[in-house]
Amino acid sequence: MKSNWIKYVFIIFIIIILVFAIFKIRQDEEERQQELEHVTSQQEKKKELTLGIAGFDTINPILSSNKNVQDISKLIYDPLVTLTADYKAEPALATEWAKQSDHSYLIKLRENAKWTEGQRFTAEDVRFTIDRLKEISSIYSYNVQYVVGVDIIDDYTVKINLDRDIPFYEYQLTFPILSKESYENEDFINSEKNKEPTGTGKYKIVEVEPSYILLEKNEGWWNKQSNLTIEKITVNLYSSVGELYNSFKIGNIDLIATTNDNLQEYIGTIGYNEKELKGREHTFLALNMKNNFLSRPEVRKAISYSIDKENIISSVFNSKCFSSSFPLDYGSFLAQGQEASSGYNLEQAKQILTDAGWIFRSGSWQKTENYKTQKIECNLLVKASDGAKVAVAENIKQQLQVQGILVNITQASDEQYKNYLNTKNYDLALCGITLSPSPDLTTFFGEGNMANYNNEEVTNILNEVKNTTDENVLKEKYTRLSEIYKMEIPYISLYNNKYRVAYNAGLVGEITPNWFYQYYGIENWYK
Repeated sequence: MKSNWIKYVFIIFIIIILVFAIFKIRQDEEERQQELEHVTSQQEKKKELTLGIAGFDTINPILSSNKNVQDISKLIYDPLVTLTADYKAEPALATEWAKQSDHSYLIKLRENAKWTEGQRFTAEDVRFTIDRLKEISSIYSYNVQYVVGVDIIDDYTVKINLDRDIPFYEYQLTFPILSKESYENEDFINSEKNKEPTGTGKYKIVEVEPSYILLEKNEGWWNKQSNLTIEKITVNLYSSVGELYNSFKIGNIDLIATTNDNLQEYIGTIGYNEKELKGREHTFLALNMKNNFLSRPEVRKAISYSIDKENIISSVFNSKCFSSSFPLDYGSFLAQGQEASSGYNLEQAKQILTDAGWIFRSGSWQKTENYKTQKIECNLLVKASDGAKVAVAENIKQQLQVQGILVNITQASDEQYKNYLNTKNYDLALCGITLSPSPDLTTFFGEGNMANYNNEEVTNILNEVKNTTDENVLKEKYTRLSEIYKMEIPYISLYNNKYRVAYNAGLVGEITPNWFYQYYGIENWYK
């Protein structure tokens, strides 16, 4: 009996050992499988991306006039200051900056940045780049047009001197910095397309051919905190936009960006994801505050409440624009969460006029003052050569006349339109502006603005914000500007164009483009 008990214990012991062995084998197998999947995953994440450029002109970033070249150049060259996806200025080759006076900025440079050929980045490179931009015609010449000199304090400190006060000048320091040693040669500056240039950016050019440019991650990039998942980027070169679109359509390119309203006609509707963003072309009405009617707050408010922007966008643009309420609401951190528009509300418009003593009679709003009856009537200036804006003007006229506000349209030639704007010879003016990434609103609120608008509080705010980099102070001040814009209505923001980014459906990662830059976070994308 005792021997049987020992035998049973032995059998149970053997079974336990077998179970443990099987469990251990399976655990080891699972761990090996997980490790294999992890390695495979890492290999997957290291796949190349393929981008494209149509109408390639030159790889030299300050000579190119091609927007796609400029965006790809931002992978290769660093600026002094870059912008986040919500348009905050942040350090790049400049680690900090300070406004010393209305006409000068002191800039501290990054000491750990090197060119891909190994030489140090220094203040000489900054002065060289700015001097070149002032000598040649470049898309970036605008950024340095008011620079009168660059003083080198030491290898990593420069002072940029301006000939006038430029609010938020740090937003102009977004041009690519070139290596003095590599770019001094005049022939290279003017003509070279196929030389492999040196930069300080996250990627470097390793090969330039007639049909493509090959980039590899720059192991010596100064930003050691950024882990570059993408190791290679191939940039295919196409002779036309049509070829670029077709290449994307068949899956040979991972991402394209455009302001083309008819993109789907070229690339179809399947196999990709798309993001639509507010573009930088902003259209608005300027209300001349010196006009007899428009000087009255109730009339400006009634006009604002009577314009249905969505009607304009759907009927004139087939919904290919975004309605807008404030010049900065294209994604700037200073306008997020704000609504600076009165909105569309016909009943509210009527009530405002009624409360101010206006009477609706015979299809128009009238008021008798000093024994004289007046009707609300305005002239609307529009450029005759801009067919879309003429259609918008007609739409606004119809909307306001239904509401009893009479509008006459003045279609002016390009030269006449310019003269009318310069002399402020209009009641309402339909205007368009290409917005800068800078939050400077001097165009709208500063001296000589298009609305003849003057407000002491606004003037004080403009003076305060141009001398601070405190984000909380800026948000507070711009919130107040937005409130004033909505309350006093010197302008009525109407719409912005659409900026489209289409990308491969298999592309993974945080894809957060804007019209300033389409490749935010590209180093961490993968397929």
